[in-house]
Amino acid sequence: MVVFADAAQQKRVDFLRKREEENLAQMLSHKYGVEYVDLSLVAINRDALGLIPEAESKAAEAAVFGRVGKRVNVVARAPENPKVQAVVAKLKNLGYEVTLFIASGESLKRAFGRYDDLSYATETKAGVFEISNEEIEELLTKVGDLADIGALVKEAIDLKKAYRITRILEVILAGGLATGASDVHFEPEELDVRLRYRLDGVLVDVLSFDHDTFKQILSRLKLLSGLKLNIADEAQDGRFSIKVKGDEIELRTSILPGNYAETLVLRILNPASISVPLEELGIEEALRLRIEKEITKPNGMILTTGPTGSGKTTTLYAFMRKVNSPQTKIITIEDPIEYHLKGVVQTQVDKKNYGFASGLRSALRQDPDIIMIGEIRDKEVAETAINAALTGHLVFSTLHTNDAAGSFPRLIDLGVSEKVLSSAITVAMAQRLVRKLCSNCKKQRPTTPEEQNIIDKVLAKLSNKALIPAQTNIVYEPAEGGCRECHGRGYKGRIGIYEAIFMDSAIEKILRDKPSEREVAEAAMPQNIPTMQQDGVLKILRGVTSLEELKRVVDLDLGN
Repeated sequence: MVVFADAAQQKRVDFLRKREEENLAQMLSHKYGVEYVDLSLVAINRDALGLIPEAESKAAEAAVFGRVGKRVNVVARAPENPKVQAVVAKLKNLGYEVTLFIASGESLKRAFGRYDDLSYATETKAGVFEISNEEIEELLTKVGDLADIGALVKEAIDLKKAYRITRILEVILAGGLATGASDVHFEPEELDVRLRYRLDGVLVDVLSFDHDTFKQILSRLKLLSGLKLNIADEAQDGRFSIKVKGDEIELRTSILPGNYAETLVLRILNPASISVPLEELGIEEALRLRIEKEITKPNGMILTTGPTGSGKTTTLYAFMRKVNSPQTKIITIEDPIEYHLKGVVQTQVDKKNYGFASGLRSALRQDPDIIMIGEIRDKEVAETAINAALTGHLVFSTLHTNDAAGSFPRLIDLGVSEKVLSSAITVAMAQRLVRKLCSNCKKQRPTTPEEQNIIDKVLAKLSNKALIPAQTNIVYEPAEGGCRECHGRGYKGRIGIYEAIFMDSAIEKILRDKPSEREVAEAAMPQNIPTMQQDGVLKILRGVTSLEELKRVVDLDLGN
């Protein structure tokens, strides 16, 4: 192979060589009637990759890169290769339905590189933890509140059977599903280990148990997640799935070294939690209709802002489901892919060669109509996203700012020219999540003088007085001890509170002078859109949430 001394020239030659190789792979895909895939734009499922040993995979120049239940995606450089056919036959004998793809040799190197992430522990190939329908149904009948789950876990811990750890995990995971937990926390302390669920965004205690049992649980979960058993002083991340009623629900495993033992968190990626229609997010109707109009336009940028855990991903997924159609191509760049959307090309950033900026540039070469970028973190991503919005693409993305007005100064701080913001951004929306009061047991009561003062001050600045209910001196609160419907918590589910700023002549004018958040907010006041505080108070007066809950997520100090 010829190597050039000039780095730029060598880079150009390497680029042309790679493009030629990709073009050849695409030509061969037509010859063999097999779909082409570029693995630099596709998330490679580690559990799927582990279905075929590394040596066998490299010998066949093939790899398993995707898996959903018993359906797997296999990519090969030469589909007619007998070794590839042997790999396919092996998977079919294991009960898998195989879809074959073709890729370039360079593309396959990315899949082979992921084998380095696999542990020797994956020889157990557990990967999937099955919970029987009977187990779920039994648990649902027994669970009235979290104390019931704690009692069931303790009962499983006290078993003297060989399947004790399996039973403990069944109860903990099924309990998490039954209560709608988003995360399961195992937190080792000096004398015992604390088990907690994150329910509707808030951590709640379930029970504490002994260190010996936790060591066995930790080992089992490491095996399930494909992590190294003999590593205890480094952070490890993995995945596995639980099979419930024929459906697979993925769990992300995060392990960190701690003072007394490794601390473990399981993130439950239940598709039901992300499958909320746009109409049910809690966006006030007039605002929702305006947003729906914006997301059906052919170009522009729509931003959602807020801290981690404020529901931004759920909102973006609702946007994509709303506009997804056979006539539209949507590509995402995510970190990581947590939920899968049918009909959407989802890609995942990695630590080496595929970041948000490079992923966005690659996505733009795939002729998309809509691009979703998980987060705008730096100048390069911001400028590339802005340019995409200016060149005929609709772009959805997120920023970490406190409110909608902060989106514009934030992008300017990142280095984006204020001159192009007004042409690219169509709407910036901020949001938070509040817990919903249990409709079965919530209690009505009159406001206190302090509460009434807060409500009156917030609503005094609301432009659209028609949104205010007739009674503003009645609020709702959770019933003490809750009920069986809400598992004794008084709250069940979450809903968003929102605010938005649309691009108009006033915002366009003020952006020329690098405005502050306050100046942007003041310029947006004639748009008559409720702030998050106002939206939250309106939901309090409608009995959706409580004032205490609103105070937890937004600042209601109106002294200024």
